[in-house]
Amino acid sequence: MVLLGKIMSVGTVPKLHAQITNAKSFHTSRLKGKVAIVTASTDGIGYAIAKRLGDEGASVIISSRKEDNVKKATENLRKDGINAEGLVCHVADAEHRKRLFEFAKSKYGGIDILVSNAAVNPAVSPVLETDEKVWDKIFEVNVKCSWLLAKEVYPELIKRGGGNIVFVSSIAGYQPMEPLGPYSI
Repeated sequence: MVLLGKIMSVGTVPKLHAQITNAKSFHTSRLKGKVAIVTASTDGIGYAIAKRLGDEGASVIISSRKEDNVKKATENLRKDGINAEGLVCHVADAEHRKRLFEFAKSKYGGIDILVSNAAVNPAVSPVLETDEKVWDKIFEVNVKCSWLLAKEVYPELIKRGGGNIVFVSSIAGYQPMEPLGPYSI
């Protein structure tokens, strides 16, 4: 059994102590004045990351390919007291990425945190049975776009004296699953 918490060493065997904490107790201002962009963040892990960054005091810009999802998620974050903005962005589109970064700079003066969360898995198949177009799509969005986002935001982070880039990956990368062939690589 695996529990979340602190790992403490007891001799040579690590001992795990679970901590139960009310989610509201995380609400701090340690990221006050920071600006975070989270891609693919209108639901799931991306939304949870955006919410946590906002709870910690960051101004958050969320994005997704679907405008309705962006509007709904932005409204929900604002209802929770988070300074949030939302923008439609398909990370594979260079103009969308540019617009996302330009929006952050014009609205907040810069960018401090990028969370690259966007990923796709358009087909379920073993590696050697995967169509080349599917392979290309997975690598374009899951690998190349993360690199492009990091490369494009890097100068902005330097202008602000440093920052953070977070790449979200899947457990499938550590425990590959045959039907998720290319996605697992």
